[in-house]
Amino acid sequence: KSMLFLGFLLVFLGLALPGTQGKIISRCEMVKILRQNGFEGFEGTTVADWMCLVKYESGYNTKAYNNNGPSRDYGIFQINSKYWCNDGRTPGSKNACHISCSKLQDDNIEDDIRCAKKIAREAHGLSPWYGWKNHCRGRNLSSYVRGC
Repeated sequence: KSMLFLGFLLVFLGLALPGTQGKIISRCEMVKILRQNGFEGFEGTTVADWMCLVKYESGYNTKAYNNNGPSRDYGIFQINSKYWCNDGRTPGSKNACHISCSKLQDDNIEDDIRCAKKIAREAHGLSPWYGWKNHCRGRNLSSYVRGC
């Protein structure tokens, strides 16, 4: 009986406590979202490029967060607070996407998509993302979209 109670207690705590993990978007669901939002061919990129970027930047986690010293990266595309969003903590933030960084960590990724496309448009590609540069650029990325 005590093991059953402990199991219920753990389930209750898991549901009651706010988690740091956001929604993990499945690979094929993310492919579908990117295709529906015009990422194929956008600024010379492919959906496979974006899939690889998202894997290495956030692991498909909408609440991903990374501290970079004075600035921070937020959300599924890991958008930086120095240039693109305002977290109220980063000195000299440009907030070029005119968005609160916290909005980049909810499960609605429409605003994340708009900002990521703005970044890619201004950079003419995906070079601002180190995850893409270090793990994806120049590689065969077909496995990221295969079967979706």
